[in-house]
Amino acid sequence: MDCRDARPLLVAHAANKLEPVRAGEVSAHLQRCADCRRLAAEEEALNGALSQLPRPRAPAHLRARLESLVNAGAQPARLPRERPRLSGWLAPFASACLAAALVVVATRATAPTGTEAGALINEAVNDHLRVVTSTHPVEIESGGIHQVKPWFTGRLEFAPRVTFSGDADFPLVGGSVGYFVDRKAAVFQFKRRLHAITLLVFPGAGLRWPSGATTRVGRLEVSETVSRGFSVLLWRDEGLGYALVSDLNVRELETLAGKVNEM
Repeated sequence: MDCRDARPLLVAHAANKLEPVRAGEVSAHLQRCADCRRLAAEEEALNGALSQLPRPRAPAHLRARLESLVNAGAQPARLPRERPRLSGWLAPFASACLAAALVVVATRATAPTGTEAGALINEAVNDHLRVVTSTHPVEIESGGIHQVKPWFTGRLEFAPRVTFSGDADFPLVGGSVGYFVDRKAAVFQFKRRLHAITLLVFPGAGLRWPSGATTRVGRLEVSETVSRGFSVLLWRDEGLGYALVSDLNVRELETLAGKVNEM
């Protein structure tokens, strides 16, 4: 493995997302390449910083309600006299069940798992931050989509369906290989004036997508949200998932999403 093969994998290597064989190949390359070791150290530092970002807490009214349920369940149960044998274990059992429910609900509210819809938004923002803070944000510089798109051949297990070559409003900067959750992704970098825009394309199966209201953009239904000040658009098309992230407003990203979706 040389630098050309290793560098697109450094983000996934720092996040421990590579399969063991590939991780060993990257580690072996890092031992003999000082430049890639420096880049890998930067990715690890960035992952550490991202992991320290605050997670939203469960709403106060929800925590108070759950705690009241647990406290109520801890009271001794009043059972009929003809069944005295149940009183010794029913109250602790009920309390334990309610306590478990509190842990599960609080965990879901404060730290979504990797398959929940909220985690997709968080992943998209973190991936965008990795790109914009990287010393090498693109591996292939743009000479148009017909130069960038073929570069992914052999580096991904799928062909990203993106035909937009960029224009004066949204120039295409280039592309690179990244990871989205647990799978490889094609990463396209666009610009809007001085604003960086990241488009991630990845296999969409096995992920829990947002189920709320969507916005019609061209021929597709798009989920829109704002997280940590970044606009995030998520949609699916013929088995592939798409995430578009930037500090632009949602309406401007909708314009780009419409161009990306043009056939």
